[in-house]
Amino acid sequence: MGKVTGFLEYERKNNGDIPVSERIRNFKEFHTPLAETERREQAARCMNCGVPFCQSAMKLSGMVTGCPLHNLIPEWNDQIWLSHDEHAFHRLNKTSNFPEFTGRVCPALCEKACMNGQFGEPVSVHDNELFLIEKAFAEGYIKPRIPQVRSGKQVAVVGSGPSGLAVADELNHRGHAVTVYEREEEIGGLLMFGIPNMKLDKAVILRRKKLMEEEGVVFRTGVNVGVDITAEELKAKYDAVVLCCGAKQPRSLAGADTEQMKGIWYAVDFLTDVTKSLLRTGGPDADAQQVRLPQKYGSVKGKHVVVVGGGDTGNDCIGTVIRLGAKSVTALEMMPEPPVERAANNPWPEWPKIKKTDYGHEEAIELFGHDPRVYETTVKEFVTDKNHKLTKIKTVQVKFQGGKLTEVEGSEKELPCDMLLIAAGFVGCEPYTAEAFGLKRTARGVVETAPEHYAANADGIFTAGDMHRGQSLVVWAVCEGRNCAREVDAYLMGYTVV
Repeated sequence: MGKVTGFLEYERKNNGDIPVSERIRNFKEFHTPLAETERREQAARCMNCGVPFCQSAMKLSGMVTGCPLHNLIPEWNDQIWLSHDEHAFHRLNKTSNFPEFTGRVCPALCEKACMNGQFGEPVSVHDNELFLIEKAFAEGYIKPRIPQVRSGKQVAVVGSGPSGLAVADELNHRGHAVTVYEREEEIGGLLMFGIPNMKLDKAVILRRKKLMEEEGVVFRTGVNVGVDITAEELKAKYDAVVLCCGAKQPRSLAGADTEQMKGIWYAVDFLTDVTKSLLRTGGPDADAQQVRLPQKYGSVKGKHVVVVGGGDTGNDCIGTVIRLGAKSVTALEMMPEPPVERAANNPWPEWPKIKKTDYGHEEAIELFGHDPRVYETTVKEFVTDKNHKLTKIKTVQVKFQGGKLTEVEGSEKELPCDMLLIAAGFVGCEPYTAEAFGLKRTARGVVETAPEHYAANADGIFTAGDMHRGQSLVVWAVCEGRNCAREVDAYLMGYTVV
């Protein structure tokens, strides 16, 4: 513990943010890093606990707190304070394949379990992690690690989201020849197309892709397994196949006919098209109003937008449509408004069930003068014109009574609405790839395996990530990929050192 009294001497300080009025003009990342002296002081706040909950991934009251990757957080915080950045990076890299992703988009389960957070502000683990990985790239600590010995085994990974990339990274370093198949034009899955650029710059993903290619991983983009290439072809060519296709089957909204009504879209499809348009029209530096979406959307500028769903995807939709010039944004959430502080029955180190005001909400508050979120409310009716174009919606307040959702009588309201984005989560994987391999799926729509295992019901076929556990976080996808790689290696070699 390099600074015994650090947690007493230094207050928490986060990375800065570019002012809202500036950042909404484009899709560039908007966080500004601290000076190195300040960053080291933040690392010095780590108490080096004897039992560090931050790296525990404990399940308490049905929710996990602490890092699923079991990152060696106290160790590398201490090394940051001591200015031993290269050593600190290697301790981080031991457990985490892609800190540049989690350091940007992870909700920091580690911080929610930090001992400092019991009575004050937790250590800025999330920002410290990002500092380390970016320093490693800048200083050249990261070099291609090309396996000296190859096993002669070949593995196909289907899907290049965080779980697929983690599987590929682990198995390639083990010495297996890995080919990653991706149906989109570029790798990354939801990292690339589901998370907006201002939250995760796409150049960060391409930087990692280049490194993995130098290490021997082969990427084949624009190949849709189950359509462009058959399951039988893959099974004949490879010793093992790992399916990491995500859980992109969206949850629908009652009465929302996305085929017939013009102006209703699934959120991830919309965010994907925005990112593709952005990359084709000048990248994140381009003025936000220069982004040209597919014709089906028309222009977002001047529209009244309603987002249904209160998670990260809903927040990303808010930030995106603001940049595209929406006239107003309303976010509907069925659940009650959470408290600002922990309730008595939600003590540390449980996951804090408190209200989170994210970047999109902050931007809406500053731009429109009020929080865009409306709680305990859902859509009751969609109103369209004679051309089936959405013009407004009718909402109703709801309550959970006896475990059942009921409407509050007399609470109906009308809202102008030219565009409605459904960000209500997902109900499992798109079935066609699993069906091509003859795999069983659970009631939750994900591929069935034995508990805590990754082998599917067909020999040599494995699965990981959201396709295996359902919609989840990037950090869980990386964790799943690492664990799955270990199981694949044992299948291929009869033992594993992964």
